[in-house]
Amino acid sequence: MAHPTGTRRTSRPPYRLTPPRPAPTPEPRPAPGPRRSSPVRPRPARGRTSRPAVPPGPDRAGAAERPSLEHSVSASGQKPASPFKQPKAVWAVAFACVISFMGIGLVDPILPALSTSLKATPSQVSLLFTSYLVVTAVAMLFSGFVSSRIGAKRTLVTGLVIIVVFSALAGASGSINGIVGFRAGWGLGNALFIATSLAVIVGSASGGFAGAIILYETALGIGIAIGPLLGGELGSISWRGPFFGVAVLMAIALIATVVLVQPTPKPARKASVLDPLKALRHRGLLTMGLMALCYNWGFFTVLGYAPYPMELDTHQLGYVFTGWGLLVAFFSVFGAPWLQARLGVAKALYLNLALFAADVLVIGLNTEHRATLIVAVIITGCFIGINNTVTTQAVMTVAPVDRPTASASYGFVRFIGGGLAPYFAGKLADHWNLHVPFYVGAGVVVLGIAILSTGHRLLADAERAQAADAERHNAVENEKEELVRQAEAEDLGSST
Repeated sequence: MAHPTGTRRTSRPPYRLTPPRPAPTPEPRPAPGPRRSSPVRPRPARGRTSRPAVPPGPDRAGAAERPSLEHSVSASGQKPASPFKQPKAVWAVAFACVISFMGIGLVDPILPALSTSLKATPSQVSLLFTSYLVVTAVAMLFSGFVSSRIGAKRTLVTGLVIIVVFSALAGASGSINGIVGFRAGWGLGNALFIATSLAVIVGSASGGFAGAIILYETALGIGIAIGPLLGGELGSISWRGPFFGVAVLMAIALIATVVLVQPTPKPARKASVLDPLKALRHRGLLTMGLMALCYNWGFFTVLGYAPYPMELDTHQLGYVFTGWGLLVAFFSVFGAPWLQARLGVAKALYLNLALFAADVLVIGLNTEHRATLIVAVIITGCFIGINNTVTTQAVMTVAPVDRPTASASYGFVRFIGGGLAPYFAGKLADHWNLHVPFYVGAGVVVLGIAILSTGHRLLADAERAQAADAERHNAVENEKEELVRQAEAEDLGSST
């Protein structure tokens, strides 16, 4: 006997895009027609009565691994989620990240002006980087302790408030020592914000883990690019301008975070101050952290000391480092995934670090040739952008601890290198000449390659883990497309 259209519900897949249609009045059909072959459905088991399909619950096989339909089917229908299609809360945090990272390159164009206006030596002015980054590094140890007790949103807000206050105080200061001290307070707020923002973006962003990291590194690159431009434009008016400018922009980011980011529940377990240090007992995290320390030494040698041999005015320095920052942003988003897909994590890092060390060496050899020096400094943005993205993905993958702890532990180690490099660059230049800081910077980056080579197997593990994450994400997208096709075919069959 032919079955009416609305009664063959046992063969429908367990996921449903539309609610079950009410069964119409049975009417005999002369022949089953083409509907028996399109779409193809599994044969119902014998002895079972027809019942509407329901989504699998927690007691159904595979429910733990399979995402819900609402999660797997995005608003775009069939296209994979883009890392740039995000909830408003993620964009609010990303915008705050941009402003926060502006603080890194903000002071670059005004370093010579500060040295002249406040009658300070280059090594004294370099303490603006050292106090900021060393305090950021140490305060990273407390970020998980704080966020596990007051929640991620309150930690973000606290960090932003501290940055607003201390950046304004730095602008109002009248001595180099005062600015250095207020930059240290700025670093405290920066640590609370950076460690927590990475965890929030990774936990809330759509597009998979790799997409979240790309979004975060994009914010870093844009912030680093805009920072020197803003510093150059406002610094041409007064060296105080960049500090007040960041205070205003960070206040806007603070308001956006308060309004758009939803309160987050506190973790079940309260983190200890020692958790990030204990995490360094894991070889993978320690190896990547030490490599990042060496890489950041070269990075901040260029960022903190290259403005002096260029002998450019504030505007010109702003344009040079804006070009550098744009390359950081571009290669973070596009260059890093392209290189990693073709070479793998390990080879991409080895090649990139080797080219970066060579570029820093070229800078050291050409401190008296302005054109070559400027071009070499701008080109370092390519290698910095690639390294930031690939390294952050690898760290978050190999770390055997939760992501906030991994972020705090990794940040603690790498920012130590960034904080010490500008200070020692100034001392080396005072004791020898302008070439030596860059020679040392290139050598320390090569040391980072040697450290990285001791964890080659860990990089292979990270690559496999990232491939598995991408495969899971692709499986969700493929399942989503299959469900859409089944629904369209079923609707077509029902209409006939």
